[in-house]
Amino acid sequence: MAHYRSAGHVPPKRHTQHRGPDGALYYEELMGEEGFSSDSSLLYHRHLPSAVAEVHPWEVGDLTLTPLHPLRPLHLRTHDLFPDTTGSGVDAVTGRRLLLGNADVRLSYVLAGEASPYYRNAIGDECLYVESGSALVETVFGDIEAGEGDYVIVPRATTFRVLPHSPTRFYVIEANSHIGPPKRYLSRFGQLLEHAPYCERDLRGPTPPRVVEGGPTDVLIKHRGPGPGGIAGTVHTLPHHPFDVVGWDGCLYPYAFNVSDFEPITGRVHQPPPAHQVFEGHNFVICNFVPRKVDYHPLSIPVPYYHSNVDSDEVMFYCGGDYEARKGSGIGQGSISHHPGGHPHGPQPGAYERSIGVEFFDELAVMVDTFRPLELGEGGQACDDGVYAYSWSRGSQGSSGEGTSGEEGRR
Repeated sequence: MAHYRSAGHVPPKRHTQHRGPDGALYYEELMGEEGFSSDSSLLYHRHLPSAVAEVHPWEVGDLTLTPLHPLRPLHLRTHDLFPDTTGSGVDAVTGRRLLLGNADVRLSYVLAGEASPYYRNAIGDECLYVESGSALVETVFGDIEAGEGDYVIVPRATTFRVLPHSPTRFYVIEANSHIGPPKRYLSRFGQLLEHAPYCERDLRGPTPPRVVEGGPTDVLIKHRGPGPGGIAGTVHTLPHHPFDVVGWDGCLYPYAFNVSDFEPITGRVHQPPPAHQVFEGHNFVICNFVPRKVDYHPLSIPVPYYHSNVDSDEVMFYCGGDYEARKGSGIGQGSISHHPGGHPHGPQPGAYERSIGVEFFDELAVMVDTFRPLELGEGGQACDDGVYAYSWSRGSQGSSGEGTSGEEGRR
């Protein structure tokens, strides 16, 4: 994100002396992407950012992936993973349940009611989508208040923690790369263009940084290593609190974007998923389907045409909207449908005809399309309904919801 910001106290010239009121020299840290060749920020610390008092392993949880064989579409009931709706004893970092993943991205779900430990993902950027509830995301750059419908983008290697104000449901997209706006939305200098469905005014950066005094503090680090998927964990015990930044500036920082600020692109006939794209990473894209006016050609069919994912897997997370037509059908709030490459999919029996004449879809869904096959995590296996694959042949007896008139009436 090339939108420049400055917060706190920074010197007038980079890489020069910056001292506090007592004359003590602050320590400058460059946090940059792609080996000094992409976005970066300069942070000014009261303590040495490299100081570590102790290290020991951290068991990051079950990240085992199982190939989807035999090939079949899935319906995952994420709410079943956390029957205790208070989120007691569960935090947004260590409580994640892995649903699906591959070498490029991991999709997890968590219902958190407790403060997370301090945490740093050294593998890639994270996108935390808030399905419901609210939380304070504290970072080394400053704080972000996150509520329902917010995407919170946290750059790789940012130290942060999540403090729910109430039981909060997160859909977590962990990249092995960076996550940002699609390149086609950006000018050659990084400004969001006029045809983009959102602009810089819609992005909420962190508050100014807070200096927190304190003694030894543990930071959990997820990094490349010998574990499943080449992922391992380490705990670094810092001799000071990690939030010791007095100021920073640059173009790399965490930010929030609310899905309600996405301006949908519509047309006379059905618009394909790229019209709904919000972010992208390496070998995957993130789209959102928001409440919108739909096709207005006199002969239009508002639900999607049947289609085959020739080069990608499609994962749809249903996170809002009117699901009255889905009662008894299975898919609803918190459901995930996974349509793997090689399976042609589209509207459920009857939905094609019933959508004719519909002028508005009141729905909310977050879609991730990947360009390498996804495999099942332990959380995905635990909440698979086991019958979704047969819903097109069983009509209204299927789990996917005959009678829907929305985007996944579906896809």
